[in-house]
Amino acid sequence: MRLDLNADVGESYGAWTLGDDAAVLDVVTSANVACGFHAGDPLTLRTTCRYAAERGVVVGAQVAYRDLVGFGRRFMDVPPDELTADIIYQLGALSAVAQVEGTDVAYVKPHGALYNAVVHHEAQARALVDAVVAVDTSLPVLGLPGSLVLELATDAGLRAVTEAFADRGYTPDGRLVPRTEPGAVLHDPGEVAARVVRLAQEGLVTAVDGTDVEVRAESVCIHGDTPGAVAMARAVRAALEQSGVEIRPFAG
Repeated sequence: MRLDLNADVGESYGAWTLGDDAAVLDVVTSANVACGFHAGDPLTLRTTCRYAAERGVVVGAQVAYRDLVGFGRRFMDVPPDELTADIIYQLGALSAVAQVEGTDVAYVKPHGALYNAVVHHEAQARALVDAVVAVDTSLPVLGLPGSLVLELATDAGLRAVTEAFADRGYTPDGRLVPRTEPGAVLHDPGEVAARVVRLAQEGLVTAVDGTDVEVRAESVCIHGDTPGAVAMARAVRAALEQSGVEIRPFAG
């Protein structure tokens, strides 16, 4: 069994620090680096890409709505052509920063509300895929299993990579529990580690209602901004390796 571990990083902004990127990047194999639209100033992005390059962690572009105030977690009804242009802009910016630090952008993952929107919103899902196709057709797209964006990515000749979440609650239909509802975020490292091992071995997670949900994923995300993210990441990786799962990046 093989599995990638990814984390959202590069989300500090100016005087405000969010998460411990250096410590998280010691554990994961892929880094979803913010591109400045929902978080991340240029120096933060450069530092994060350098940390990733030093550790051999693959860099991915975490593209988002233009929403610094809302941290990209508010749905925005952006016209498709504007959204495509915004994503192209973000990919170009992070690609330049990554190259300066001796690495490259190797995949694309939408962030926050955009991530949830492209599960079902056809116009925005297509806008994201159009942006990736315009920039580099070798870039995989990371998303929720069964999401429309992964279907459209496959149709466009892109590699679609399925993702699960270590520290997020699931609904009975395999979607993520909204952050405004109870059970949306998990905090116990032991519980999260056991959950990820089961996901890797059986392809199942327990939903908030207690039922089992099938989730087949090539990569598992641990949010870098979640309190205790470093301890959680370490617990997850240790548990996976002890269960015989090979931890390696899906891209790069």
